[in-house]
Amino acid sequence: MQAVRKDSQKRRAKILAVDDDPGLLRLLTIRLRSEDYEVEAVASAADALAAVGRFRPDLVITDLRMDQMDGIGLLKELQVRYPGLKVILLTAHGTIPDAVRATQSGAFSFMTKPVEKQQLLEQVQKALKISGFPRVDEQWRAEIVTRSPLMEQKLSQANMAAGTDARILITGDSGVGKKLLARAIHRASARADGPFIVLSCVEGADSDLETDLFGSHAGEADGTQRGLLQAAAGGTVVLEEVSELPLPLQAKLARALQENLVRPAGTELTEPVNARLIATTRRDLASLMSQGRFREDLYYRLNVVHIDVPPLARRREDIPLLVAHFLEQIAQESGLRKAYAPEAVEFLATVEWPGNVRQLQSVVRQNAAISQTLVISAEIAELAVGAGAAGLPSFDDARDEFTRNYLVQILQITGGNVSQAARLAKRNRTDFYKLLSRHQLTPDDFKGQ
Repeated sequence: MQAVRKDSQKRRAKILAVDDDPGLLRLLTIRLRSEDYEVEAVASAADALAAVGRFRPDLVITDLRMDQMDGIGLLKELQVRYPGLKVILLTAHGTIPDAVRATQSGAFSFMTKPVEKQQLLEQVQKALKISGFPRVDEQWRAEIVTRSPLMEQKLSQANMAAGTDARILITGDSGVGKKLLARAIHRASARADGPFIVLSCVEGADSDLETDLFGSHAGEADGTQRGLLQAAAGGTVVLEEVSELPLPLQAKLARALQENLVRPAGTELTEPVNARLIATTRRDLASLMSQGRFREDLYYRLNVVHIDVPPLARRREDIPLLVAHFLEQIAQESGLRKAYAPEAVEFLATVEWPGNVRQLQSVVRQNAAISQTLVISAEIAELAVGAGAAGLPSFDDARDEFTRNYLVQILQITGGNVSQAARLAKRNRTDFYKLLSRHQLTPDDFKGQ
C-alpha cells in the first residue's frame, strides 16, 4: 500500500540576535520578525551561548563590541561548539579592521551600523542558503541532533522512505540512535497518529516473543491476546535487534509478511497486518545468513529500504552540538546550567566513542554531576572517558608512568634512602635526583615506610 504523506508546513528559519544595546536589539528583532523569521534576542555573548543549545538557531547575528566577551570571542566559541553555524557580525566604522579579521577567521560576513533593512535581509538569505537551511517542517527529526553531511544523507533517505509503507532495515553500531531514527520515520509518515511500539527481540523466552508478536488464543475462558502486529494497526512496530529472533519465529514472521496475515497461536483465525514494520540490528545479517543463523527469506522481506547509521567517529562535527544538547537537557532537569571549557570540547571530539552517542551522553551527564564549578574542565572529561575509550597512551606517557612507578617502588624498599635507591637502580646520585625531580617525588615522603 502506498501511503499518502500529510502536508508539511514550512518551518521558519531561526535567528539568534545578540547586542548589548537594547534599542538596536529591538530594531533588529522587529525587522527580522517582519520577514517571518523566528527570532530570539539576547544582550550578551554569555546569554547567546546559553541560548544556542536550546534555541538551535540556523544563523547568529551579533554585535562586535560587547562587554566581557565581544563578538569575535563569541564567534570563536561558536566555532568550537557548533561548527557550521553561520555568524554575521555588526560593527561600527571604527572597528572594520577587526571585523575583517573575524571574517577571515570564519564569520560569514560583517555589516556596518546603521544597517539598512534590505542589506540585512540579503545577507540573512545568503547565509541561510549556504547553511543548507531546510524549507520543510523538521519536527519529525527533532530528537536527532546533527550537522553532519553524512547523517543528513541518512535523514534524507529516511524522510523519503517515510512517504511509503515500505519495510525498513536500520543497521549500525550500538548506541548510534537506530531507535530514534525509527521513531523519526514514524513521525514523518502518514501513520504518525497511530501506535509506535518497540519490541526487543533479545528479551524473554521464545514463547513470550511469539505471543508478543503474533498474539495467542488460550481458549473460551481466557480469550484472545492480540499481538503487536495486530495492536499496532495503523502505526509502526519496531523489531529491535531482529538478529536475535529465534529461527522458528523468523520462519513464522517471514510467512506472515509474505501472506500479510497474522495467525495467533492456538487458533486458525487470521487477521491482516496493517502495521509498518521497521527492524534494527547491530549485527551483519548477511554474515549470519551464511552461517545459517538468519533466514534469507526474512532478510529480503525486511530489507526493502536499508539505512545504515554511521558511528559517531565518522561524524565528529556532531560532537560539540550533541554535548550542548545534553547539557541543555541537564539544565532543564536540574535548573543548573553548566558548560565545558573549550579544551574539554576539543578533547571529547578526539575520542573514538565505541559506545557512540549513548556513551557520549553518559559521559556528559557524569561530568555535569561531578563538576564542582559551572565550567567543566578538560581534566574531568578525560577522567570520565578513561584510557580505554580514549585509546592507548603514547609511548612517552607509558614510559613515564612505568618510570615513576619504578621509582616509587624502589624508594619504598629503601625507606627513602637515596644512596641505596641509586645503587639498586644502578644510577649515580645526581642522575637519580634528576629523575626524582622530573617525576615530582620527594624522598622524605618515603621515610619511615
